[in-house]
Amino acid sequence: MSPARPYDDERVPRRRSPRRVGDLLPEAARALGLEEQLRWARAGAAWERLVVSRVPAAAGGSRPVRLEGDGALVVEASAPIVGQELLMRADELLAAFGDLPDGIRAESLRVVVGRGIIR
Repeated sequence: MSPARPYDDERVPRRRSPRRVGDLLPEAARALGLEEQLRWARAGAAWERLVVSRVPAAAGGSRPVRLEGDGALVVEASAPIVGQELLMRADELLAAFGDLPDGIRAESLRVVVGRGIIR
């Protein structure tokens, strides 16, 4: 067994202050080239919170997919009725989504129904 090193020995690793995992994600995503995916994951979570609070009947049935060049936010809906609910409240949802910290500003809402899997 090796003798204990004194506390001020520069070879002894220093403990850093603890950091939350959520605070480390942007740095790790940047290092891995995944910034855009992290941005959309956060936007998706913000969208879900918004829909739960503003259109509870559509909760869990939609997700933002992309922002088109013309400023339209494309949202995938699980069923036509969900898409209809979102379109009826499009102005309200877009304004609120643009104001959220992880939200995205968009000019209009475009809904596509059932092209992928929503969980």
